[in-house]
Amino acid sequence: MTVNRLDVSGLLDTLETKLKQAIAERQLTDPLMIGIRTGGVWIAEKLYQRLAIKQPLGLLDISFYRDDFSQIGVNPNVKPSQLPAQVEGRNIILVDDVFYTGRTIRAALNEIFDYGRPRQVLLAVLIERDGKQMPISPDCVGISITLDAGQRIKLTGPEPLAIEIQTVDAAA
Repeated sequence: MTVNRLDVSGLLDTLETKLKQAIAERQLTDPLMIGIRTGGVWIAEKLYQRLAIKQPLGLLDISFYRDDFSQIGVNPNVKPSQLPAQVEGRNIILVDDVFYTGRTIRAALNEIFDYGRPRQVLLAVLIERDGKQMPISPDCVGISITLDAGQRIKLTGPEPLAIEIQTVDAAA
């Protein structure tokens, strides 16, 4: 197996810069930041500190909202979501680690809407990769990449936060 590491701090810097610009352009006042478990929470924790968001950080576990829930079953590590009681009319920054098909984001939006209808949702992801299946796209991206067959992204954390592109050798 071949492993290439990505510079997490550089990607976070890029994502932070793009988020600041998007927040200013959209005039988001007092936004609520929500991270999607698990990797999205790790990224959101870092951005939450950097952006000095005042509202408590929201945590979302979308396990029961996935469209493949009946196929994958219950994950024994399902944790409760932690969102404020008031989501209605709020500006939300939704954070995830990797945007791939869009299905995780669709599930996250479904859960958020169960709490109320936000004013707007700004989607921030550290990595956007090829494979989109849903009509959803991130607003702010740290890096966009295309993976070859046999490659996958592995995020480990929360401390130290690391990202690897792993390639399974065909001969192995």
